[in-house]
Amino acid sequence: MNTRMIRRYATRLGAVALWSAALCTAPMLAQGGGGGRMMQTPQQQLDALTTQLTLTPDQVPKVKAILDASAKKMTDLRDSGADPADMRPKMMAIRTDQQTQIKALLTDDQKTKYDAVIAAQANRQRGGGAPPPPPPQ
Repeated sequence: MNTRMIRRYATRLGAVALWSAALCTAPMLAQGGGGGRMMQTPQQQLDALTTQLTLTPDQVPKVKAILDASAKKMTDLRDSGADPADMRPKMMAIRTDQQTQIKALLTDDQKTKYDAVIAAQANRQRGGGAPPPPPPQ
């Protein structure tokens, strides 16, 4: 009888612990943290672009400066406490400006590769569903 009672309490305790963990995780997921996707640092972005685009030693510091400046603008915007719905268009404008500045530094071959990188990122953000639309002619 004593062993049966211990098992019953252990089962209940386990269930309570499981539900507590689930309830504590829900707010974090709702705020976008813990979804498995972490924002890359400017250095991680630079490393990826250096590999994907075969950046020259001359291009690397220029691209790094652009990435650092964009990250600072986005951090300042996040820290401003503005409404997330208002921040989204501003963040997108920062990202578009960043892409334009980087593209201005690239060769024609690198621009083609960069367009593919941007399209792949957009596809991942949409959930990997339909392929990205073709670039305008």
